[in-house]
Amino acid sequence: MTPSELHNQNDPRLPERDKPWVMRTYSGHSTAQASNELYRSNLAKGQTGLSIAFDLPTQIGYDPDSPLAKGEVGKVGVPVAHLGHMRELMDGIPVDKMNTSMTINATAPWLLGLYIANAIEQGAEISGLSGTTQNDIVKEYLSRGTYIFPPDHSKRLIVDMIAYTVTNLPRWNPINVCSYHLQEAGATPAQEIAYSLATAIGVLDAVKESGQIPDDLFPEVVGRISFFVNAGIRFVEEVSKMRAFTKLWDQIAKDRYGVSDHKLRRFRYGVQVNSLGLTEQQPENNVQRIVLEALGVTLSRDARARALQLPAWNEALGLPRPWDQQWSLRIQQVLAYETDLLEYPDIFEGSKVVEALTDTLIESSNHELGEILGLGGIFNAIDLLKSRLVASQSERTRKIETGDLKVIGVNVFKETASSPLVEQGAESHLVVDARIEKHLVEEIVQWRRTRNQEKVAVALDALKEAAQNPSTNIMAPTIAFALAGGTTGEWAQALREIFGEYRAPTGVGGGIGRRGAEMKDIAEKAKNLPGGPPRFLVAKPGLDGHSNGAEQIAVSARDAGFEVVYQGIRLSPHEIAVAARDEDVDAVGISILSGSHLQLVPEVIRELRKVGSDALVIVGGIIPDSDRDILISQGIAAVYTPKNYQIAMIMNEVLDLISSHRKSK
Repeated sequence: MTPSELHNQNDPRLPERDKPWVMRTYSGHSTAQASNELYRSNLAKGQTGLSIAFDLPTQIGYDPDSPLAKGEVGKVGVPVAHLGHMRELMDGIPVDKMNTSMTINATAPWLLGLYIANAIEQGAEISGLSGTTQNDIVKEYLSRGTYIFPPDHSKRLIVDMIAYTVTNLPRWNPINVCSYHLQEAGATPAQEIAYSLATAIGVLDAVKESGQIPDDLFPEVVGRISFFVNAGIRFVEEVSKMRAFTKLWDQIAKDRYGVSDHKLRRFRYGVQVNSLGLTEQQPENNVQRIVLEALGVTLSRDARARALQLPAWNEALGLPRPWDQQWSLRIQQVLAYETDLLEYPDIFEGSKVVEALTDTLIESSNHELGEILGLGGIFNAIDLLKSRLVASQSERTRKIETGDLKVIGVNVFKETASSPLVEQGAESHLVVDARIEKHLVEEIVQWRRTRNQEKVAVALDALKEAAQNPSTNIMAPTIAFALAGGTTGEWAQALREIFGEYRAPTGVGGGIGRRGAEMKDIAEKAKNLPGGPPRFLVAKPGLDGHSNGAEQIAVSARDAGFEVVYQGIRLSPHEIAVAARDEDVDAVGISILSGSHLQLVPEVIRELRKVGSDALVIVGGIIPDSDRDILISQGIAAVYTPKNYQIAMIMNEVLDLISSHRKSK
């Protein structure tokens, strides 16, 4: 039967099957060459777009040989320090035919500059480049932590990128307003919608105020704003959230910015489904979680994701292997090609449940959004919103601890047969070779030695001059610096010298969590501890910005009667040691989720002993059992992983350790 015959017979199906969304896997590790091999392999398996994960030094503007990059190189993504790395990363991949998403924020202008410079070398027309730079610094301040510069300077960089790409790269999405990490930091659906829309408004208003875009071209700017959204396990809520997002963005684009073309008002979004909900316990359950979460953003045709990337089943254990990523890709392909998902109009149209929940979310999101705009916009409300996210996350984790929020294999149905998927232990996920960092340190030194130093110096001076002049767009000198052979660390350092650096709010200052009842007995015991209440320093060394766990430990320790010191993320081992000494703490709780614990924890211990502190050291993070044994042998008092979700139990154990430690003195 032809499509026209089908339609004439009142068949509910579409006359033409919809095209599938862009299919990606979020990947990158070790080196540019190793990541390129992975990308080409994934593309050969049917992946239709790239999603590049950069390592933490690249994200925060350090070269591999920086002391601050120690232990972090190539761990959670691919290191890209110069144009040579970008050449290797994209080798054999036609950039003018590829849709590339780069999860990069503080250093987004630089990585886009490298991408453009490589395209120029390949002879590609840069106007044909298509893809996305995440480039959402607000959610970095609120949740993810890979920020560098203060808000106003960061906003200027975002505006410059938008102005440059709309004019020169019309198929590029210069910003992907990212609610993904907001949800992982505890945002409710209404907060997730409101904070994201407030970010988009703050950026668009700044673009308009900059005067870089003529009024007649401004609708094109609105049309290039895209979003990156999290899809959680609450299926009906997620479908309704996306429908609310779609309606609200259309309304904002039309009413606030006067965009008449409905195509330019379209809510264009990509998704990675929830990683926070993936469990180390019974990790095979993560497969069905991933599938259900994918349905939440693909079933509703009117609010369907334009691009989708799915985590692997074992990401709560470590880096996924190529086979694990293939499994996630195959989930997408089965949905798109084997089911009838793409054959029908929106199946939720007219649903009383979904439409009522959508309307409720629109109302509550508008209330939150109005409050933020009343405070002067998102860039002026960061402190308040951060504290709200910490409080919201505290409530979520409390519900898991009490069993009010059930998580299969964690707090209910914990009995299980052994899984053949994880019988191999450490081999159930990818482990980055520790020798790679040494190789990359040597390589960056060689790169600097062999480049044309005069060209680099001239380009660097031009970059600094542009940074000092707010009316000069930063992108052209950034691309020139990339072509001259500049490095990630040099680009970021030049801007650090002019813009300064920023420390985002922690959200825990003076804050108390919501575990009063659960912590009552522990708090009483802490109150009566000989020598006074326990003094506890919560610390995050290295470049890891995932602070949710550290923040929850900090507020929970206060609920438990501890005196808590928490100074935020990215502290050096020496800074941690000095704080421990000056605050005379009993214990230091170190949180690391980037896999750099074997490098950083021993260094923290050495610094503690060097400054004369005998504080206990406790470690939390994604730590394999084999690494746990190593840490314990080095004198760590206790190691906690995501399996240890009962924070009251952790606080009680820490209190007992501190009590014993005081008695032993």
